[in-house]
Amino acid sequence: MIRPTVARVDLGALKSNFRNIVDYLAHERPERPPRPIAVVKANAYGHGAGQVACALEDAGADLLACADIEEGAALRSAGVTAEILVFGALSVSDLDGLFDCRLTPTISTPGAARAVSRAAAKYHQPVRYHLKIDTGMNRLGFRHDNLRRTLPELLGSESLTLDAVYTHFATADDPGSLLFADQRTRFERALREVETLGGHPHYRHACNSAALLRDSRVWYDRVRPGLLLYGVVPPPLASTIPVVPVMTLGSRIVAVKGLRPGEGVGYGVKFTAERATTIAIIPAGYADGLDMRLEGRGAVLIRGRRAPIVGSVCMDMMMVDVTGLEVSPGDEVVIIGSQSTPEGSVDRIDAREMAAVVGTIPWEIVCRIGARIERVYT
Repeated sequence: MIRPTVARVDLGALKSNFRNIVDYLAHERPERPPRPIAVVKANAYGHGAGQVACALEDAGADLLACADIEEGAALRSAGVTAEILVFGALSVSDLDGLFDCRLTPTISTPGAARAVSRAAAKYHQPVRYHLKIDTGMNRLGFRHDNLRRTLPELLGSESLTLDAVYTHFATADDPGSLLFADQRTRFERALREVETLGGHPHYRHACNSAALLRDSRVWYDRVRPGLLLYGVVPPPLASTIPVVPVMTLGSRIVAVKGLRPGEGVGYGVKFTAERATTIAIIPAGYADGLDMRLEGRGAVLIRGRRAPIVGSVCMDMMMVDVTGLEVSPGDEVVIIGSQSTPEGSVDRIDAREMAAVVGTIPWEIVCRIGARIERVYT
């Protein structure tokens, strides 16, 4: 049994997006094109990590990235054989999973370095790791201006082998920010410092999707597309890479009813009909990841026409104004995606639009799509 509200994930589109990113990088820098690290953290941005990761591996991805050891273990259980990089902090993690699941850790603190070193000695296995440098985001990473004090112990470990050095940009999607250029300068200075201290990484990486689109000088040896893989361009940036959205979210009308002038609808009666109004009830709500701020701002597509969301978005339902539309229970509803009118014109509501409507970011829109929503893969 599948609930009426369903997310459809086009794995063919996903593979095409990955290959188009690879082709773009090769075209723009043919002498030394960077390879993608395919980011599949947060359940592959809500798309379903296991299925997405296997599809990306089939498309040619040789390195995937997730948030923590638990996500990495789930990828291995799904059948992923490619290398898996763990982005997150490891100081308080059960490190057995690094060895059981053949995961590549990020070491971003002296405490994590000691913990991973002890685990490597326990298992009598050398560990290849990625070193993260904090160049201004002030989240995880060794401070770029304190490496002479903090790195010698890590670089001197006999059980740990430096494979890569990376950083993360705080404002790659903000063209007006000066911090982006500062972080690039700090990272390149840090790379020279690492070499001076005896660290010889095989490669370097810094780019998320926004940085990839913004500045080829920070492509280095690898790039880390996340949102772009799933066909969503980070706002406010534009892209010449031909990517298409991978996921659509749809449902069906379960009831249609009329409101008389002056009658309200939903919790708090936040919508009152000024005229005779027809509303349709859709079985999708905030328990499915829809933002309550869509009330009075967002819309869905029914028969190719926009139907405004009225009244509070409920836990399991929302109501839309279908006055003037010929609709019936069972009619298809598009929440994210495109739909044609009977006359053949097409409208689309994408994650960028929905994010702008409620004042958030498209990453949150796709990641919040709830676990109870069936993902159907094509």
